[in-house]
Amino acid sequence: MAQEITGSIKTTRRIERGLGLFALIGLSCLFAIPLIITISDSLKTFTEVYEIPRVWIPSQPKFHNYVAIFQMLPFHIFIFNTVCITALALFGRVMSGCIVGYSFARMRWPFRDFLFVVLLCTIMLPPQITLIPVFILFNKIGWVNTWLPLIVPAYFGGGVFNVFLMRQFFKTIPTALEDAARIDGCSSTRIFFTIMIPLAKPAIATICVLGFIGCWNDFQGPLIYLSDYLKYPIAMGIYMFKSAEFMFVNYVMAASIVAVLPVVIIFFSAQQYFVKGIVLSGIKG
Repeated sequence: MAQEITGSIKTTRRIERGLGLFALIGLSCLFAIPLIITISDSLKTFTEVYEIPRVWIPSQPKFHNYVAIFQMLPFHIFIFNTVCITALALFGRVMSGCIVGYSFARMRWPFRDFLFVVLLCTIMLPPQITLIPVFILFNKIGWVNTWLPLIVPAYFGGGVFNVFLMRQFFKTIPTALEDAARIDGCSSTRIFFTIMIPLAKPAIATICVLGFIGCWNDFQGPLIYLSDYLKYPIAMGIYMFKSAEFMFVNYVMAASIVAVLPVVIIFFSAQQYFVKGIVLSGIKG
């Protein structure tokens, strides 16, 4: 009797795992459809893109489209601009997020908890509300048509979510480590850089992944602040394939694949750190 019950339980678990795996595969295929369409259209001619019914696999793939995007526009300059903007802004996000998060988690100063609540409340404030005042500010100080509006704000807090993530992660680290370091004569600065930062690698990796995706794909900021096309990032470069009459969909899709490859590579390379950073940051708060 016991063996029959055990066998029934094992069979039920196998069926549940099989159904779960089937559901995951089905959802993965569903979410992969836009990517498949993008790759398919990037290998078509201009007329083939608009054919009805849709041709999913081109009879003669046009791999030259990936070369043409560099010939039609200075796409290599757009890539270089994007790398520079992303690297500088990402460094600011990580450093300021770590410093501010550590301050909220470990240091004691007046109105600390109250200001942290106020900081979290700003998440509910739509960025469109501050768009015009911030643009006027940057225009007054002569930063319009430069990279500064896209980089400098990252050095002032690094974003509310980043501060919250680092604060939560630092609170999971035992205070005994800091106490032992202080007994050995370590200053707060040395504790921060030699103990806290190495232990916070999962959370920092999370900030890096999310920050990289946000900076790399940013379209609104360059659209508002940049007017010189030689300063454009990739997102604005892709937009330039649209004319007043029509859009070169095949070139847009080819450029989109080129733009998304670094994001995909970095996301999957740091996936385990990304998940670990999110999980550990919610353990204690």
